Amino acid sequence: MALRAALLKSIWYAFTSLDTEDSGKVSKSQLKVLSHNLHSVLRIPHDPAALERHFSDDDDGPVSSQGYMPYLNQFILDKVTEGTFVKEEVDELCWTLCSKKNYRPNTLQVLTNQDALRLWCLFNFLAEDKYPLTLVPEEAEYLLRKVSSMMTVELSCVELEDGAQKDGLSVWSFLELVNAAAASRGADAEGLSLAIEKVYREMVGNVLKEGYLWKKGHLRRNWTERWFCLKPGSFSYYASEDGRDCKGVIEMDQNCCVEVLSDRDGKRCMFCVKTLNKSFEISAPDSRQRQEWITAIQTALRLSADGRASLHEELKERRAELRAERGRRRERRAEETRRLQELQGERAEQLVELRLLKEAQMETRASLELEEQRRRSQTIELQKTLEKQLREAQEARANLRAEVAVRDLEAEHQRKRIRELEDLHHKLQEALEQQIRARQEEETYRYTQTRLLAEEEEKVKSLLALQEEQEEQLLQTQREKQELKQEMDRKSQALSEAQQQLDTVRASRRRVDQDIAAAQRKLRQASTSVKHWNVQMNRLMHPIGPGERRLSSGNLLAPPVRVPSVSETESRPPEKDKQNSLDCEEDRSGENMDTNNQNTAE
Repeated sequence: MALRAALLKSIWYAFTSLDTEDSGKVSKSQLKVLSHNLHSVLRIPHDPAALERHFSDDDDGPVSSQGYMPYLNQFILDKVTEGTFVKEEVDELCWTLCSKKNYRPNTLQVLTNQDALRLWCLFNFLAEDKYPLTLVPEEAEYLLRKVSSMMTVELSCVELEDGAQKDGLSVWSFLELVNAAAASRGADAEGLSLAIEKVYREMVGNVLKEGYLWKKGHLRRNWTERWFCLKPGSFSYYASEDGRDCKGVIEMDQNCCVEVLSDRDGKRCMFCVKTLNKSFEISAPDSRQRQEWITAIQTALRLSADGRASLHEELKERRAELRAERGRRRERRAEETRRLQELQGERAEQLVELRLLKEAQMETRASLELEEQRRRSQTIELQKTLEKQLREAQEARANLRAEVAVRDLEAEHQRKRIRELEDLHHKLQEALEQQIRARQEEETYRYTQTRLLAEEEEKVKSLLALQEEQEEQLLQTQREKQELKQEMDRKSQALSEAQQQLDTVRASRRRVDQDIAAAQRKLRQASTSVKHWNVQMNRLMHPIGPGERRLSSGNLLAPPVRVPSVSETESRPPEKDKQNSLDCEEDRSGENMDTNNQNTAE
């Protein structure tokens, strides 16, 4: 597949060069000449009738590249066998056809035609399989650096950056830029040609390394200097540098390995290449050269094990992957920038919401404080009223005791009534204690509500602290953006958890409000009970005369009525007035208690 793609690139230039009108079509007669030449250089038997049969409907009219591709694939490329032809001859044929039309160097030409041909082949090797063929600026810069590394003059890439187009660089623009750069730097034509040849042999010829080494013979066991050429599948050695007289080939396969040898036989910097049948002892000029050869041989063995025929094909794929990765990184950076902007907008909205929430909390706190003060004042007034009623009850009790001491004749009946009054008083005290406990529970609930409000304020402070931490995290460098994103995600999660806790505190506050409402209901019930017992006490505190009788046996609760005599009436008017005044005071106290209870219930 790689050979087919390389041939298609060269043939594409030859086909487009025959399109003199730039219409994308070539006449049938020119295609016949091109097809005949391709059959010749590719060592394929030529079939003139096949072309006539394939384009029989077109007569002598022009044929587009899409129409020529089926014939090219079926009758030429499908019959190509690797090793039966010389790839350089195909490149020379296609270069000869396309250079006449497109390559027109100016007077400052430094590149020879052979150098331009090799640069054209290198361009095709580095270009992607997309038509029209172009070269990205990174690959063109890489090729110029490779050529400059083998020269004393460095070709600048400024002209390349200025001449690079958005969609890539064409081979003709690239050759013009190389000519201009070499002329402006005063590069030697011979040195430039030698550097281009080395790069061509390395990248297109798949030569990993070549040079002179000393090799020990297998029969005579003498040392002979040979020119070695290392490729991914073979390690060849020749009698001279021209590479015409091949003395042997070492196959680079899974049975081959390389080892370092110690110095002996007067030779230094030795290493050994072992195969399944033979071992080749080789001596390098110095230790650096030996290490370079060992590294190159290990690279050739690795490529052979991976089934790759070219190191630079692998390097080109890696560079393409790196360019794609850089593109993805740029897209991710743009996406991160957009997300950061969105996060900043969300943070601003959250700050506004927090400010509004804080203002609402301050207003709620102020209203709660006013409500608390009002309820405390009502509680104090209610306690004073209850104390006053208790004192009045105690005074009434003392009066009742004095009256019982005076009335000896009614001792048994009065003691019974006193016991009833005492029971009633105990119940009243229990009701008062129940009311006091209800007030204490209300104070407890108020304290709980205050504590919950404090917790809510602490949670709000923690939310503000989290927001400040997010602002500090946003000021970090572009290099730590990914870590910033993770930190902000964690802070956002903590913020949501704090918001949930705030909602929990609010729910607790609502439950406390419900408990306060329940305590108020209990207080109203206690006030109702106190009112009831006051009414009972007022009814039971009416005095009973010694001579009173019952009206009827059925009405046992009604007090006996006795008509007093004139002497008794005249002798006890002050007690009656005193009793009337006592009843009036009790009525007034009952009315005051009812009023206070109603105010408390409200």
